[in-house]
Amino acid sequence: MKAYSQLSKEKLLALKSDLEKQFEDVKAKGLKLDMSRGKPSKAQLDLSNGLMDILNSKVNLVSSDGVDCRNYGILDGISDARKLLADMSEVPERNILIYGNSSLNVMFDTVARAMTHGIMGSTPWCKLDKVKFLCPVPGYDRHFAITEFFGIEMINVPLLETGPDMDMVEKLVSEDEAVKGIWCVPKYANPTGISYSDETVRRFAHLKPAAKDFRIFWDNAYSIHHLYDDKRDVILELLNECVKAGNPDMVLKFISTSKVSFPGSGIAALAASEANLADAKRYMKFQTIGHDKLNQLRHVRYFKDMQGMYNHMRKHADILRPKFEKVLEVLDKELGGLGIGTWTKPLGGYFISFDSMDGCAKAIVAKAKEAGLVMTGAGATFPYGKDPHDSNIRIAPSFPTVEELEVAAQIFVLSVKLVSIDKLLNA
Repeated sequence: MKAYSQLSKEKLLALKSDLEKQFEDVKAKGLKLDMSRGKPSKAQLDLSNGLMDILNSKVNLVSSDGVDCRNYGILDGISDARKLLADMSEVPERNILIYGNSSLNVMFDTVARAMTHGIMGSTPWCKLDKVKFLCPVPGYDRHFAITEFFGIEMINVPLLETGPDMDMVEKLVSEDEAVKGIWCVPKYANPTGISYSDETVRRFAHLKPAAKDFRIFWDNAYSIHHLYDDKRDVILELLNECVKAGNPDMVLKFISTSKVSFPGSGIAALAASEANLADAKRYMKFQTIGHDKLNQLRHVRYFKDMQGMYNHMRKHADILRPKFEKVLEVLDKELGGLGIGTWTKPLGGYFISFDSMDGCAKAIVAKAKEAGLVMTGAGATFPYGKDPHDSNIRIAPSFPTVEELEVAAQIFVLSVKLVSIDKLLNA
């Protein structure tokens, strides 16, 4: 079919009438479908049920380095857990610090600590007139929520296919001492699914920030979350690149097993220079005498090593891959060539990013909701929930079944078509 923009008003009106009938038929079914968040499905959660059987009252609860995991202590985490999360983060064990169950919590805690006490002796951010963060967009809404919570000014930076617009990043970071950080999801980014190029990573490592307490918040949420064995994105390891560039303290890498084992019951870690970790531990010792070592032991005994994790993630991929492929199949078939939307085709992660015609995203999400499909709110992928083009929509295929996704995708494309026709008719 021709692009919608090339159709006459009469043809658009006839098409709209036909699509409205289809939409009403779907609406009459009273469906309740959810593509709003990147939650693992029940089938994915079932993969980790063996974790529940690893520890019981009959087994030895002492770690390989002689720590009784039932008791207090070991602020850094047991050595086996440090080794496992260090390997997952691609850093030496000396550069890893184990936290609790959530990397989001570690990120919040890190910003809170910078606000109240500063970073490595620098002025606490709360005592400064202005604090700014760079936010690659579209990006992760929960990152933006943290900085908004603390009253930090957020600056949009376009996210390109190679990563953030580094010309803009380099300029802002080098010229403005108020710029204290940048949010990054470097691999299979949320929501676009792109991975940063080697050049982008090297340019990050060679940044010359005006602020000595500037930090790259490197959220490696999808580091081993590939969809295909034979097509995998590989990115340079940033901490090592920063060391080589003479900037070892500039990066804070966050990671967790939340989408590997159980969300909410995984292990989170911070990977950073020894100076950054020492700074973090100075404050952590007031928060806790040690995080959940039984959970650390459980994960180590279940996965054993990175090979165990890779094998486990292949099972996740087998569940997720058909879901992504189903959504992309419907988008390609129903919207390909119509000129009313573009979308990403990621090789990993949890999301597909869709860009509608300008000014249509909110209306599309509202239209889909009318027919029983809940999606991430339009604008959520931008700071303050304000998408300047009102065009980006995050699609999260992980939670519904493949059968539900086929119906959900059909509702979505119907909504896109109807809203786009209205936009063209009113142009």
